[in-house]
Amino acid sequence: MTKHALLKAVRTTHLYFGVFIAPALLFFAFTGFLQTFSLHETTRGSSYRPRYIFVKLANIHKHATLPGVPKEPKASKQEAPKAEGPDTQKPAPEQPKTPPPPESYHWPEKLFFGIVAIGLITSTLTGLYMSWMFARRKVFIVVAFLAGAILPLILLPF
Repeated sequence: MTKHALLKAVRTTHLYFGVFIAPALLFFAFTGFLQTFSLHETTRGSSYRPRYIFVKLANIHKHATLPGVPKEPKASKQEAPKAEGPDTQKPAPEQPKTPPPPESYHWPEKLFFGIVAIGLITSTLTGLYMSWMFARRKVFIVVAFLAGAILPLILLPF
């Protein structure tokens, strides 16, 4: 393979993989921005109530599942022996305590990561624009983008 052919193959691979992962990059950059500034949750002592869609999107970002859809626990191979009688009840396990909110909010760091999220969104959108404008086979661009957008939606319930 010549140097020119190798470079062309690398550019083509970069083009289609970039278009394929663009929907996920946009999603994670946007939801990461929401989480950086805690726009997906209510904080103690605040009257802010997040939009329902922000909560759902953040849950998908953090847990890779839809909110309200419990994952089925894996069945254990051994069943615990059943206790008989009212005196054999086990006490409920203690719930872990939630940590207190941080005392300082590190605004310079949050601002930096907010700018990074905006930059990632802008870079991805301009990359999509360039891939569309300079592609010879626009059908492949559309197919790669739609596959990158639809495949995660199909895999989400699993």
